[in-house]
Amino acid sequence: MKLQNSTVLITGGSSGIGLELVKQLTEHGANIIITGRDLDKLNETQRQFAKIHVFQSDVSDPESIRQLYDNVTRHFPDLNILINNAGEMRLLDLQDTGKSLENITREIDINLSGTIQMVHQFLPHLVNKKSAAIVNVSSGIAFMPFSVAPVYSASKAGVRAYTQALRLQLKGTGVKVFEMIPPGVKTNLQKDWVLPTDSNSSLTMDVDKMVNVAIEGLQKDKPELRPFLISVIKWASRIVPGALINFGHKEFERFKQLNTNANYSTQ
Repeated sequence: MKLQNSTVLITGGSSGIGLELVKQLTEHGANIIITGRDLDKLNETQRQFAKIHVFQSDVSDPESIRQLYDNVTRHFPDLNILINNAGEMRLLDLQDTGKSLENITREIDINLSGTIQMVHQFLPHLVNKKSAAIVNVSSGIAFMPFSVAPVYSASKAGVRAYTQALRLQLKGTGVKVFEMIPPGVKTNLQKDWVLPTDSNSSLTMDVDKMVNVAIEGLQKDKPELRPFLISVIKWASRIVPGALINFGHKEFERFKQLNTNANYSTQ
């Protein structure tokens, strides 16, 4: 996939993987459009990268997606790459009844439904391009349920399945479909967690390295944009799935204990 002079729309482009994509794709000569819910963060990103364009939008809101499509395609008819990066990950105890029905599915609305609706809205535009691409960001957790983040796990497994089906359906068109599969990446996705993350863990990697892997894969038309660590996780999910799931479940036990201690200390 040629990146130079491509016009790229990145959802969730003002932080984490999205922000690093802005940086590295700009260096490759792409024209960048970013979207997100927080206008202040979008404007701050534009101050860092003066040539990018920003649109405030919410991928969990269908009407917001429709407005985004109208605005972007009107001002940037050459748009040919869509990167569905916007995401949220929460640590949840499913026996905690404090979450409403609307709240408990928030990650489905953003991570999965948002991706599906963005593709559905922009696909008619992309299929008319000589060369176009859709990049959906899933996760290593798509290969194994991570009990401490159950709804996130479901959403990313859904993104992976949807992306594979989309790739098959778009064979014969000019639209290439890629799945970006990060392992644990050091970003602000975890900033509100009561459970601290281990930045030195062998299961995490720096965001700049992850994005560099993804961009190299894009340029070589690799359907899965993933580091070697994901290959290990895929292998383990097939060979020793129970051991992998139980290993991850230890984090839930830590999380539950921390929550119990936190609630006790406030009583």
